[in-house]
Amino acid sequence: MTSIFTDTLETGRRVIRREAGALDALADALGESFSASVSLLMAAKGRVIVSGMGKSGHIARKIAATFASTGTPAHFVHPAEASHGDLGMVAEGDVLIVLSNSGETPELADILAHAKRFAIPLIGVAGRAGSTLMRQADVAILLPEVPEACETGIVPTTSTTMTLALGDALAIALMEHRAFTPDHFRMFHPGGKLGARLLRVRDLMHADPPLVPEALEMGHVLLAITRSGFGVVGVTDAAGNLAGIITDGDLRRHLDGLMSHTAGEVMTRNPRTIGTEALAGEALAMMNSRKITCLLVTDGPKAIGILHVHDCLRAGVV
Repeated sequence: MTSIFTDTLETGRRVIRREAGALDALADALGESFSASVSLLMAAKGRVIVSGMGKSGHIARKIAATFASTGTPAHFVHPAEASHGDLGMVAEGDVLIVLSNSGETPELADILAHAKRFAIPLIGVAGRAGSTLMRQADVAILLPEVPEACETGIVPTTSTTMTLALGDALAIALMEHRAFTPDHFRMFHPGGKLGARLLRVRDLMHADPPLVPEALEMGHVLLAITRSGFGVVGVTDAAGNLAGIITDGDLRRHLDGLMSHTAGEVMTRNPRTIGTEALAGEALAMMNSRKITCLLVTDGPKAIGILHVHDCLRAGVV
């Protein structure tokens, strides 16, 4: 049992180190063809079409998804399906990225011919310099010659890892040139943990915060707190600016003779607030650290909203 454990562990480490070495070789090999590819993609008036067969097809799908989520409209076209009608998805104004480690994948013939016929710019990615794909490409990115991770050298491993990393490099280069911001990114990722991490206070706040004037008697203030459903009310001064907040803690501290007081006499002055552009995660952290359930949202001296801890939790902010 110990021998099997040792052997498999050594295999795992060898594979990962071999693929890591391949990525180092790829980084060193990047040159003018990479920059030319980025320029071609930046100039595209249409979409980026990514295509590949077999394992290269799986990588192509991921590359297309990464482009699309980072501000470069893109989709995957299966080369075999392209020969049966999907060539109509590749049009003038598009840029085509074709992946093939050998550069000789027969199923690519029709999509390559289509690119030539309609003058669709073609970026070829392959591991053989003189292959058909490299000769046909307007820009050819040659993968460095490194062994696959398996000892037989036949299973696509280091080659697909390099291609995947190359796609990420292209996508990030485009993203940075376009000054793609977290707000843009959130537009394409509204769901899941990633979308929740990028939510801002303005996305979750209630736009009608419960507010009462300083001079209001506490009997009416209690009614306002009950109606609001938040358990708190903001208190405004004569100019309508936020002056304080009344929470259940303030009520407990003034139980003796509470009804003889006004809102201004009971409130806590200078309450903790947050701006609309703050991340919802920041607001949640603030509420947790201060052991409060609500934050008033301000724009300058005015309270324009309220955010409850449950609003963050329902949206998946953690």
